[in-house]
Amino acid sequence: MNSVRLRGHHLLCLLGYQGLGYSHEFVSNMTTIYAQLRSMPQTSVTLIGGVDDLCAKFPSSKDYHCEDSHVHVRDRVILERLGYHEGRSYPWHILQSKIALIFDASDIDILCPTCPWRPYGLCAEGIQRIKRGHGLAEIP
Repeated sequence: MNSVRLRGHHLLCLLGYQGLGYSHEFVSNMTTIYAQLRSMPQTSVTLIGGVDDLCAKFPSSKDYHCEDSHVHVRDRVILERLGYHEGRSYPWHILQSKIALIFDASDIDILCPTCPWRPYGLCAEGIQRIKRGHGLAEIP
């Protein structure tokens, strides 16, 4: 089992992942990470600030937002609300349970107002799903 490095806001992004993304390589990487977390919820996740294992495959042909200041602020706010700190590692199922306790679907509109994926409602649906006690959904 490989450990995964994730930034704060990607904890929420993963909840709504449906196999869509910025490029084939990005989607392939995110699907691999998502499938590991879904099938092995005990996977260790190290919380980091900045570029993580998902950002690593962001296509160079797109506007690279991974280092934008508003993204760093989003990461910090999410980790603060969870009571977690960068550099610490936790099993995915523990992170997922804590997110279910702390966040509501309506938080996505407040925390992620500039995200191009927000209007699709996938992350909000993902929060609702884990609040009902379900894990990550099967990718269609």
